[in-house]
Amino acid sequence: MAATPSTMLPLGTTMPSFSLLDPLSGQITTDANVVGRIGTLVMFLCNHCPFVKHIRSELSRLAAEYEAKGMGVVGISSNDAEAYPDDAPDKMEIEARAAGYVFPYLFDASQATAKAYRAACTPDFFLFDAARRLVYRGQLDDSRPKNGLPVTGRDLRAALDAVVAGRPVAAEQRPSIGCNIKWKPGNEPDYYKT
Repeated sequence: MAATPSTMLPLGTTMPSFSLLDPLSGQITTDANVVGRIGTLVMFLCNHCPFVKHIRSELSRLAAEYEAKGMGVVGISSNDAEAYPDDAPDKMEIEARAAGYVFPYLFDASQATAKAYRAACTPDFFLFDAARRLVYRGQLDDSRPKNGLPVTGRDLRAALDAVVAGRPVAAEQRPSIGCNIKWKPGNEPDYYKT
């Protein structure tokens, strides 16, 4: 279980577009389909990562709560499904149902979307405002597998609450920590350091 930090994409970055398979519906979902009225939360996840498993119940609760307030929420898995078959689209469908995900959970087969967001780990969170500008990238909270701290979603919830209220998000943001994205051989991005 290698702990990899997020890259901390520069604040103000415009939300990259995407067009990805939704394994639950079998349809292609684009960024335009998931953008919320007040903002959009993009989460890079996977099925087998213990860091994601540790917080999946909170992700389900958080997504339902903030979607009801006008936030768009989407999960994306970019792992190499050939090398990690537990992260294949058919398993993503099973995981989304088991975890109670109310948001689309999309498969980034080419890994181009992960690269566009400079995603490095699972989980990796990117919160955009209504103008599609990045206002938060960082951790859900301080809880990690085996550190004994409760999963509260404190950091991400504070950022979401600020967007909902139309307030600036705090500039001090701590990187997410998780399993590295499982890049296809030869597809590792320049920003990724092993």
